[in-house]
Amino acid sequence: MEAQSHGTAPADSPVLGALSVEPLLTAEFDADPGAVYRRLRARYGPVAPVGLMGVPLWLVLDYREVLEVLRNESQWRRDVRYWRARAQGELPRDWPLLAGYEVRQMMFVDDEEHRAARRTHHTALRPFQDARSPEGWELRSAVARYADELVAMLAAESGRSGFADLGAQYTRPLLLMVTTKLFGCPVELGDELVMDLWRMLDGGPDAGPATGRALAAFTRLAAHRRARPGDDLTSYLMLADPDLTDEQLGRELFMNAVYLNDITGNMVLNTLLEVLRGNATVRRSLSAGQLGETVNRAALANPPVANMCFRFAARDVRLGGFWIRAGDIVSPSAAGAHQDLLAIGSSHMVGSTVSTRAHLGWGAGPHQCPSAARELGAMIVTTAVGRVFDHFTRAELTLPPDQLPWRSGPCVRGLKVLPVRYDLAHDIPLPHGPGPDRFPAAPQPEGHTKGLLAALRRLMFGGGKTRTL
Repeated sequence: MEAQSHGTAPADSPVLGALSVEPLLTAEFDADPGAVYRRLRARYGPVAPVGLMGVPLWLVLDYREVLEVLRNESQWRRDVRYWRARAQGELPRDWPLLAGYEVRQMMFVDDEEHRAARRTHHTALRPFQDARSPEGWELRSAVARYADELVAMLAAESGRSGFADLGAQYTRPLLLMVTTKLFGCPVELGDELVMDLWRMLDGGPDAGPATGRALAAFTRLAAHRRARPGDDLTSYLMLADPDLTDEQLGRELFMNAVYLNDITGNMVLNTLLEVLRGNATVRRSLSAGQLGETVNRAALANPPVANMCFRFAARDVRLGGFWIRAGDIVSPSAAGAHQDLLAIGSSHMVGSTVSTRAHLGWGAGPHQCPSAARELGAMIVTTAVGRVFDHFTRAELTLPPDQLPWRSGPCVRGLKVLPVRYDLAHDIPLPHGPGPDRFPAAPQPEGHTKGLLAALRRLMFGGGKTRTL
């Protein structure tokens, strides 16, 4: 790694704005982003200049350089006000990705302002993090119950054998139900909220209005909970920092909703996909009953955030083969960096478990996902994934993996749908009668391995040759 914390870029070094850069978001990138990362690395090295929706930026591809950017907060700033092109009015009018970065919340501030916001979040999340506390026990019970309810609904609507989209019929509603519970929402959140979060993250043509709608919804929730506090994250954030206005609290809830619904949801779907597509290392961990390791290996192969939030250089610095000037924008690529870890893991010189916890699915450095939120996110992902493998005795993709539709965006590599043909276990209870509690939790007898997990263990250790679960 070639990096300096101090110095001035030589006058003859290339300037980002003057380079002829190729656009990142192309049909090739949509089909196979890994091939694009490899080609850029072969041409430029650890850092590559690319164009993103008409704006040049530095894409950081190697694991060591990515860690340098993530860990060195004094050099690589998160506050969008450090972005020289923005300050000088050089951005295209209504550049779609700017809307999300203009939302001033914990993830987009630095130094003591950032540390104070993290302390507030830790304090507010602590009751939910502890499985022995009433709030923690209730949340964990609710996540498992919601998962069971959704599977029971699938059985009622489509039968114990049939076709399903594990995105629209399981993962998205599960995360919306969890968000409604955790945030203390007075009404069930709708799928349109998820669509607005997607529009903001993916830089769609209406990213600005979508961001405004989501912020307005969470600001209204903050005002509602201020008048009627309860045992929920919104109320606990107000208790942890009474000086938060409704607008400030709405921005923090907005950020949490992005991570809970989009990032966590992608981690669920990506883990399910890696199992169903036949990723041997992921399936081996699952067959051994190591759900946490299963998620780690899936995040390594397919991180929920492919290219992480922008950073802005505080000073001139050399990174990779280029001088990055103060105010330049850089995008650390988790997906690019993970190619280094996968190459190490596949080497015959090291064991297969090397680097599995080094994935960047939760970020790294001062701005990584707070530990309390990471633990809650991991609990939700492992519960959601585990419930599928408990209740489904068979599931196979109905499309070849290379034909699955992905969202086209600069940050998130997320599935639009995860279509499967399935068989459910016969002990899935069918719902009876109306009401939100009509789906009882499926029984979980101790000492009995059921569903896909049992089939997977037979496959991995019984010598079976079929790849269909």
